[in-house]
Formats: sequence, C-alpha cells, structure tokens
Amino acid sequence: MKPTVKPKNACFSSGPCAKHPGYSLEELKDAPLGRSHRSSLGKGKLAESIDRTKKMLGLPPDYLVGIVPASDTGAFEMAMWSLLGPRSVDVFVWESFSKGWATDIQKQLKLDNTRVFNADYGKLPDLSQADFNNDVVFVWNGTTSGVKLPNGDWIPNERTGLTLCDATSAIFAMEIPYHKLDVITYSWQKVLGGEAAHGIMILSPRAVDRLETYSPPWPMPKIFRMTKNGKLMGKIFQGSTINTPSMIANEDYLAALTWAESVGGLRGLIKRSNDNLAVFEDFVDKHDWIDFLAEKKEIRSNTSVCLKVDLPEDKLKTLVKLLADEKVAYDCASYRDAPPGLRFWCGATIDKEDIDAVTQWLEWAYNELT
Repeated sequence: MKPTVKPKNACFSSGPCAKHPGYSLEELKDAPLGRSHRSSLGKGKLAESIDRTKKMLGLPPDYLVGIVPASDTGAFEMAMWSLLGPRSVDVFVWESFSKGWATDIQKQLKLDNTRVFNADYGKLPDLSQADFNNDVVFVWNGTTSGVKLPNGDWIPNERTGLTLCDATSAIFAMEIPYHKLDVITYSWQKVLGGEAAHGIMILSPRAVDRLETYSPPWPMPKIFRMTKNGKLMGKIFQGSTINTPSMIANEDYLAALTWAESVGGLRGLIKRSNDNLAVFEDFVDKHDWIDFLAEKKEIRSNTSVCLKVDLPEDKLKTLVKLLADEKVAYDCASYRDAPPGLRFWCGATIDKEDIDAVTQWLEWAYNELT
C-alpha cells in the first residue's frame, strides 16, 4: 500500500546536503553584511569559525585551520599544487573524486613519479601497497561509491612523506585519526549542511615545514599561494582569507556548529550518522531486491549511502522521478560516473525518522514498477 507518512525533509542530496533540523534564516541575523571581511568584525567572525572547528573536532593543538576558496575542490587542489613534487606520490582511487585527484597529479602537475592504485566501485584498493616514504593521496570516504576507509591503521605514526586526505564527506561523521594526516580538506556543504563555495584546509606541522622548504617549479595562482618569501602566510589560518569570503555563508557555518553542539558535538554527529545508516542496513537485510554498493560492512559509508537496485536502468530512472514527484526524496540518483543505482545522504543533518519514512516509500515505488 502507498505509505501515508512522508519525510519531514525530503532533501537527500549528497552535496549540497540538507540543512540541520529546525534551520531558519533567522539564525543568520548576526551576519556582518556589508562589512569588510578584513574589518575587525569580519576577521573576528572568520576566526570564530576556525577556533570552533578546532575545538569541536579535537584537532592536535599544533594543527592549523584555514578558510580557502572554491569548496573542498579548491582546498585539495591548493594542497596538491603547493605540496606535491619533491617526493614520489602514491594515489589511492576507488571513486570519482579520488580518480580526479589522480588525473590532476598525472596530467596537470605531470608528476612522473606517481603510482596509482585503483579499485572498482564498491571496493577499496590494497592499502598495504602504500609507501610512506612517498606522499600518499586519498579520500577518507568515497562520496560517489559509498565506500569509506575502515580505520587509519594502515597509516604509520612515523612516516617520511606527507599524507593528503580529502575528508569532505567523512569529517564530522567518522572516526578520523588526525595525527596520521598532514593535510585534511572538507567543505561546509557536506556533513554540517553549510553553504557551498568555501573550503577548509587543515595542516600539520610537517605540512607547514614542506611549504616553507619546498618551492614548486610551476606557476602558482594567487588563490593557491600560502607562503611569502619562504614563510607561511600565517594570517590565512587566523581569519585573513586569500580572497573575499561570503560572510553570510560563514554565519551559516557558525549556525551549523551551534546546532552540532546542541546534539552532542562530534560524538553526537557520528552517532546520528551511524543511526541513520542502521535504518538502511535493516531495510536492506529484509529485501532481496536492494543491496549496498560497498561489498563489505566495514567499508560501508554512513554518509553517502550508495545502493544497487534490481531494476533495469530505465525503470531505475522512473523510480527516482516517482520519489521526487511524491515529494519524498529529492536528488537520490547515483552519481553520474557511478554504476546506476541510488544514493541517499545519511549524514547528521538528516533525522532518523526521515530515513525510516523514505525506505517505506522506496519499497512502494519499487513495487509499483515490478
């Protein structure tokens, strides 16, 4: 039978992701609109985002946090173009974005001393092949494959090369050993449901040392430059951004952090994501026509949940449209480069009750088409 209960929030996109429950534009009333981001007020607001990020994540005290242009993509490109080159590079690829980083390293930076370790969608590459005398590049969570790293045990505490991690759909939702990562990037519009266009870059002291001792041989655009006369431009990591940020987007991020604090901070955010995944796990266990794209439970993402459905591709598209027409699930098709299927965002800004409701509609829609 057709369900009668609809999700209160039908936004299941994996980016931009759903706003936090109870969100209102009233939360942005203190944004310093019309004021310079370089004023004491503007810099203070940006510095507040940095300080509260450090506190909520529990980062090592000597790690730096900076707000940079162009979302997670800009942050990660900035890191690769600034840091890679002096050592060989190992890149681990198991979905679209990690494949993009490998392409940029090989075809744009043209680093010949690069090894790429690939895995099909739903799997992880053999992580034991990593040589940590090299720089190692990877995502923590495959947003387009629904596959995450199970842990950081494969990364040694002592290493010669740097570890560069794109953590955009993982941070604030998964256990991440920050001390094993030298560069961590993410964007506000993922787990906390913030607004797009701004990236966060987190640097370890080892990454800072590389910046101050290595000068890339290629031209560096202004928005990528983090050093001047061989020294880190430290003010970037105190709220003085390279380019003009949106103060209203920053205020939105501060509102998201306030909400996160209200649900238990980092521990609460991780629990909400895990509880959401558990609803889908229970649903999949009870139905033989749907399964996770991730082949093993321990690598199953608790944010970007990717699913295989026993339907031909044309009917799968009809199913996605049917859910949208019923206003119960928007933007839940798999990523364009991924195998045909479904992708539901299950990060902390989604309420468990909405996951439960949408699974009932998913079962109804499947039965309508079979």
